[in-house]
Amino acid sequence: MNVSQQVPLAMDRSVDALVRFEDVKKSYDGIAFVVKDLNLAVRRGEFLTMLGPSGSGKTTTLMMLGGFERPTLGRILLDDKPVERLPPEKRNIGFVFQNYALFPHMTVAENVAFPLRYRGIAGAAAKEKVRQALGRVSLDNLGDRRPAQLSGGQQQRVALARALVFEPSLVLMDEPLGALDKQLRERMQLEIKQLQVSLGITMVYVTHDQSEALTMSDRIAVFHDGRIQQLADPETLYNEPSNRFVASFIGENNTLPCTPAGREGELAVVRMADGTVFKAASADISGPGEMSVSVRPESLVLADGEARADLNRFSGKARDVFFLGDHMRLSVEAFGGQTLTARIPAHQARHFAPGEDVILECGVSECRLLGA
Repeated sequence: MNVSQQVPLAMDRSVDALVRFEDVKKSYDGIAFVVKDLNLAVRRGEFLTMLGPSGSGKTTTLMMLGGFERPTLGRILLDDKPVERLPPEKRNIGFVFQNYALFPHMTVAENVAFPLRYRGIAGAAAKEKVRQALGRVSLDNLGDRRPAQLSGGQQQRVALARALVFEPSLVLMDEPLGALDKQLRERMQLEIKQLQVSLGITMVYVTHDQSEALTMSDRIAVFHDGRIQQLADPETLYNEPSNRFVASFIGENNTLPCTPAGREGELAVVRMADGTVFKAASADISGPGEMSVSVRPESLVLADGEARADLNRFSGKARDVFFLGDHMRLSVEAFGGQTLTARIPAHQARHFAPGEDVILECGVSECRLLGA
């Protein structure tokens, strides 16, 4: 579902939302908008990720929520109070930056205590809050060290402890794991999610990494060209993309042009470029513009047995074959020149010579009809 259809979600007061964006727009030059007509409710206690490529508007949206940018038009509400004109320190929001923004001349404990200065918390009370915050991120014994003496993962934990030390109502995270290696990044994803769940806090997280978003999020808002293209939980987003951009951006996908040819109950009936008839899940096939069928590579399998009404079956020519341990990656030319990728499970894999005939099939429910 496109966010343009979700305005009631932002306005509906029955939704227990900590944050609301209402008709928010942002322009830096007064001409072009980098965020357009944003309506979004962030539910209390959820982990919401803003996902999209560079320049999609996700980071600008986070900066407006944090108070580092002002919206050109519209309102931002925190606990139903407008905050778009409040400075960052007045919003009770914790922030973890991409580069951590630790003070190199301060110890770990001094870095974590820094936000408490502006809230009038000092002495024994401040020390206790710092102790608790460092304990939450498993850095109890490193309070006397300086940032240069820490690993990248430890520095990230210090930044997170600093964001949590004053018990904010909301924590914002701007690509905080981008500088870490893959193994450490995956471990930190789980640690951050576990911490968010255990504390019951609301987190808004920005990333361009699809797997990171799918792993950590309760819901994901996919940004493109200044708008939210789809807002959904990870499973829905992956299995039921709302348009071609979402289908291609979230994971690997085969997107094949087609022509609508009617309906069969809940399913759309379409013709592929070579006339092959396909069935696909679809809520509506009446929209303007080109249509296409989306099918994930892992949904394609080698045909076995008789054709069935709940399967789409088609033939093609093998092009490239790669054995990758638990699966075979098979590139197939079909539908009059379209190239598809199939991930064939290892137990079903076999050798195909270039140009050899291949018959593939996929479940009708695993194919989706998409508009532009």
